[in-house]
Amino acid sequence: MQDTATKIVTPEKDWLTQFKEVAFDYAPKIVAALIILIVGLFVINMFVKLARRLMKKRGIDATLQKFLGNLLGWILKILLFVVVASKLGVETTSFAAIIGAAGLAIGLALQGSLSNFAGGVLIMIFKPFKIGDLIEAQGVTGVVKEIQIFTTQLNTLENKLAIIPNGSLSNGNILNYSAEGKLRVDHVIGVSYDADIKKTKEVLMKVLTANPKVLKDPAPTINVSELADSSVNFAVRPWSTTADYWDVYFETLENAKVALDAAGIEIPYPHSVEIQRKG
Repeated sequence: MQDTATKIVTPEKDWLTQFKEVAFDYAPKIVAALIILIVGLFVINMFVKLARRLMKKRGIDATLQKFLGNLLGWILKILLFVVVASKLGVETTSFAAIIGAAGLAIGLALQGSLSNFAGGVLIMIFKPFKIGDLIEAQGVTGVVKEIQIFTTQLNTLENKLAIIPNGSLSNGNILNYSAEGKLRVDHVIGVSYDADIKKTKEVLMKVLTANPKVLKDPAPTINVSELADSSVNFAVRPWSTTADYWDVYFETLENAKVALDAAGIEIPYPHSVEIQRKG
């Protein structure tokens, strides 16, 4: 006769037992993997900071410092991921095969990202610009804030953050306004046909030479550029440093207007405006 006191093992109890056994077996591995991950990320951050300090001490370009620091951080984090995975029981050999296969698939899917990475490398090698330069590229004008592995960040003149992929940046046209250290400011100022050309040039030249932000070398130039319908136009071209460009630009216009008025030299209205005023 079968013992009625015999316990019946239900599927639910069997599953719970197996879960406890698996959890008991893997708990130390998971804890160890978490410790390795946390400590590893801390060590990587400290190592990258140390590497950047060493590069700075050796006088390596600031742009290259950030780029190499970011690249070093990514490589070390990938290695840390492999170590953590192996600690959880993933075979290193099979894991390497998985990474290789995944790398091929990801490479095909992320051709644009690889192009951006290659573009970042080209920018580092040929250095068409560096951090702090004012450049124009891909329809954006701004100061280079940071060159990362895949993108370059610019602060625009309106203080907006522009992020440009390195692939398109390295393959497109780049205007570097800071490379030569000097910029020419171009103005066209028109005066009446009744005005004396020599006197007008003298008045405008005094405006330029009186401004300490206008460079003496190259010297500013003033020339008649056009005999327009209602005015004689002068090409007014002072030079400035990159940092002083906008100051010279606006100060030249304002001071020229004040000086011409004081000298009695008329700045005429266009014919269409004169007809409207008379009408």
